[in-house]
Amino acid sequence: MRPEWAKARRIVVKIGSALLVDNEAGVLRAAWLDALCDDIAELRKRGKEVILVSSGAIALGRNLLGVPKGPLKLEDSQASAAVGQIHLAHAYESAFRARGLVAAQVLVTLGDTEERRRYLNARSTISTLLKRGAVPVVNENDTVATNEIRYGDNDRLAARVASMVSADCLVLLSDVDGLYTAPPGSGADAKRLDVVPEITAEIEAMAGDVGSELSRGGMVTKIEAAKIAVQAGTNMVIASGKVTNPLSVFAEAGICTWFLAHSDPVTARKRWIGGTLEPRGAVFVDPGAAAALGSGKSLLPAGVTHIEGYFERGDAVVIRSAGGTEIGRGLIAYGHADAAAIIGRKSREIAGILGYLGRPELIHRDDMTLRRTGS
Repeated sequence: MRPEWAKARRIVVKIGSALLVDNEAGVLRAAWLDALCDDIAELRKRGKEVILVSSGAIALGRNLLGVPKGPLKLEDSQASAAVGQIHLAHAYESAFRARGLVAAQVLVTLGDTEERRRYLNARSTISTLLKRGAVPVVNENDTVATNEIRYGDNDRLAARVASMVSADCLVLLSDVDGLYTAPPGSGADAKRLDVVPEITAEIEAMAGDVGSELSRGGMVTKIEAAKIAVQAGTNMVIASGKVTNPLSVFAEAGICTWFLAHSDPVTARKRWIGGTLEPRGAVFVDPGAAAALGSGKSLLPAGVTHIEGYFERGDAVVIRSAGGTEIGRGLIAYGHADAAAIIGRKSREIAGILGYLGRPELIHRDDMTLRRTGS
C-alpha cells in the first residue's frame, strides 16, 4: 500500500456510468455498488473521510423513460437526469444506511466550482457534512445544466471537487486500470505506467479515447483532471472499477497509475490564495488580532479596525496591520456592506446586526495565508 493512500485522510472517489449502470439492461449494478459501499464503510472505520462523485443519472433515467440508445439531445439528457437522479440518490441512501452511514446528495454546476462565492458555499456545505459524519455524493446537476452538461464526464468535476475540499487523494475508478503508453486494444505494445511524477507533453500524447457509450470521457479528460488535482496538492490515481470491491483491490494489488502532487493540499491552497487571486480590498487589524493571526487563529470581526475597497463574499482581500503593512491575504466571508457593519464587534453580535447567523470569522484560517510566517 503506497503512502499516498495509507496517509490520505480525505478521499474523493469518482465513479463512471459504465461501472454503475449495466450497458445492455440500463439498470443499476446493485451488487457492484454494495461492494463499493463496503469499501467506503471500511475506510470510514479507519477514520478517513470519503466524498463520492457519481455519474449514472442520465444512463438510468433514459432507460426508465424509454429513450432510445445513441446520442442524446439536450432536452432528453436533462429529462433523463431528472428521472435518474431520484433513483440514483435512493440507491446510495439505501446502501449507506444498511452500513450505518448517512448519504447526502450534493448537486453542482460549473459555477459552483469556478465562482468564488458559490465555491465557498459548496466547500462549506461539504465540509459540514463530513464533520457530521455523512458521505456526500456529488453529481453535476444535469437537469438544469446546458453547455456544461458534458463537463469532462465528471473526471474534471471530480478534480475540481477534490481541489475545493482540499482532498489528499482523488481516485478515478474507470474501465481501464491506469494510463498506458498506447491506448489499450490499439495493437501497439502498450505498457501501464505505475507512477507519473510529472505531466509532460509525452504523457499527454499517450492519452487516447477509451470511452464507451455510457462513459463519455476518455483518458484525455483523466489527464486534464490530473493536472487540476496535482496543482491543488492532491495525489490522483486511475484504477479499474471493473472488479468487486475496487478500492480494496487497487489498494492491496497496486494495479493502477498514480499522479503525484508536489505539495500538500493546504500548501497548494494557500499558494493559490496568496499569489494567484487579485485582491479586491483590504482589512486593517489591531495589534491583538495581528498577534492572534500569527499564532494560527482566524480573523474575527472584533479585531478589525476598518476596511477598504469594494468586495463580495469569497473575494480575496489583503490583511494589513494598523500601520498598513501587509500581513497576509485571505478569502473574506462577508461582502463589503456586511463586513463594514460588523467590524469591531463580537462574533455573537453578528446575527443581531445583520439579521442572519453568519460565520463567526471574517476570514477563516483555512482561507488565509500569512506573509510573515511563510504559511
